[in-house]
Amino acid sequence: MAGVTLTPSLELALAAGKKLRIAIVAGEASGDLLASGLVRELRLRFPTAEFAGVGGEHLRAAGLDTWHDCSELAVMGLAEVLRHLPRLLRLRRALHQRLLQWRPDVFIGVDAPDFNLGLERRLKQAGIRTVHYVSPSVWAWREGRAAKIGRSADRVLCLFPMEPPIYERHGVDARFVGHPLADAFPLEPDRGAARGRLGLPGEAPVLALLPGSRLGEIDRLFPEFIEAARRVTVQVPGLVVVVPAANPACRAAIENGLLARPLANVMVTDGKAHDAMVASDVVLLASGTAALEGLLAKRPMVVGYRISALTYRIVMLLGMMRVNRYSLPNVLANEPIVPELMQQDCTPENLAEAVMHWFRSPDARTALLPRYQHIHLKLRRDASSAAADAVAELLASP
Repeated sequence: MAGVTLTPSLELALAAGKKLRIAIVAGEASGDLLASGLVRELRLRFPTAEFAGVGGEHLRAAGLDTWHDCSELAVMGLAEVLRHLPRLLRLRRALHQRLLQWRPDVFIGVDAPDFNLGLERRLKQAGIRTVHYVSPSVWAWREGRAAKIGRSADRVLCLFPMEPPIYERHGVDARFVGHPLADAFPLEPDRGAARGRLGLPGEAPVLALLPGSRLGEIDRLFPEFIEAARRVTVQVPGLVVVVPAANPACRAAIENGLLARPLANVMVTDGKAHDAMVASDVVLLASGTAALEGLLAKRPMVVGYRISALTYRIVMLLGMMRVNRYSLPNVLANEPIVPELMQQDCTPENLAEAVMHWFRSPDARTALLPRYQHIHLKLRRDASSAAADAVAELLASP
C-alpha cells in the first residue's frame, strides 16, 4: 500500500488481529464488474479484510459475502421504479439496519445513486466512512447535486478528469481514478482479429450499429438507425451491417425491427459489442457509454439519441441540461470531434450523411486517431488500483 500511512489506532487494531470490514453495494451488472476489480485490489492491501454487501457473480468470485444479489436493485424506467419502490425502500431499510449492526470500517456505494446516496447519507451520519464510486453526470445535469452528494459521501471516486473540479467548487473530496474501460481496451485494437472472431470478410466495408442496451432506446432509435444503414448501403457496395444485441430481450426487439424493415447483409450478434466496433469501418451508436467504447476502439463514429418528447420538453423548460455537447468523445475532447445528432436532428437522412462523411474521408478518419489516443491515455490510470489507494487513504485518515 505505497504512499498510505495508517493512523496509529488502525495500525494497532490490525496488529492485534482486527479484521477490516468493508461493505459494498453494487446496483447492477456494470457496477458488479467494476467493484470486483476494486475488491481484488483492496485484498492486496488488506489481505485479512472482510467484504460484505450487495453484488453479483463478479463480486462473489472476488470474495464478497453477498447479502443480496445486485439484480434486486437493477430497475430501469420510471414506471418500473414506481412499481418496485416499496420493495426497494424495504430493502434499503433492512440493509441500513444490518450495516449498522455489522459496523463496517468503510461503506462503498458503486453507481446506483438513487439507491446508494440515501444509504450513504444515513451511514455517514452514524459515523461510518462512506465512498461513492462512479460520479453521477454532474458535468451535464444540475451541478448543484455535487454538494448533495458530498453530504452522503466522504469521498467520491470519479471516472472522468473533468468531474473533481466540479466537486471542489462545492467543497467535496473527489478523486479522478481513471476509467476501467480504458484499462481493458488495448491502445491499438486488432481489427483483423476482431473480424476473424465475428466471421467477417477481411476487406468488406463494415458498419456497426448500436441502438442502445435498453428496450426503450431500441424502440426509439433502431428504426432511424436501420433506415440510415439502408441509405448507406446504396452508396457503399458490399456493406455488411453488424448489430450487437446486449441481451436476449434486445435481440428480440432488433429482430422484430428487421422484420418490419428488412435489409440485406445484416448480422445480429449476441453481445460482442467491442468486437463489432473494432471490426467496423464506422460505428453508428446511441449516446452513452457506447460512445466511449467506440473512442477506445479507435473507430470513427456518429452519435444519435432521442428521449421522449415530453421528457425533452421538461428538461429544456427547467434548464436541467448544462452542456451543449452530449457524447463523451466530444465532452472529453472539449470540442466536437464526432457528429452528434440529438432529438429532432436524429433522422435517417442526417445519420446517413454523417456516416458517409467518414466513408468518403479517409484523411478525416486518420486525423481522428491521435485525438482518440490522447484521451485513451488520459483515462488509462489502472482504475481499480487507483480506487483502492483512494479508499485505503480514507481508511488511514483520522
